Amino acid sequence: QVQLVESGGGTVQAGDSLTLACTAEGRTFSNYVGAWFREAPGKERVLIAAISRNGFRTYSPNSVEGRFTISRDNNENTVHLEMNSLKPEDTAVYYCAARSAYNSEALYFNNYDNWGQGTQVTVSS
Repeated sequence: QVQLVESGGGTVQAGDSLTLACTAEGRTFSNYVGAWFREAPGKERVLIAAISRNGFRTYSPNSVEGRFTISRDNNENTVHLEMNSLKPEDTAVYYCAARSAYNSEALYFNNYDNWGQGTQVTVSS
């Protein structure tokens, strides 16, 4: 198990940018795939971005591709999510997650064993 701590959430205006950070404590983050999910009220938790252990491969769904960028700094044991051109529909609790393998199973939240506590992102119109 790895303990994940998120930071960087807040309230912004539509069109603004925000960067979230997820730091791993107790374990080396480079041993894990890093991912960001979000959960809006009344909706399922969905994958927003994932990054392989060495950072060479990333994935984002069409809903955020081109606006959100995931990156990692293994020296700092941190994964970031840079969010640009934010929209009100991006409002959600954002969760950092980690798992061992970067494959198709990484698309689904129930395949992750390690989660952060979540950070609220609110985008006002």
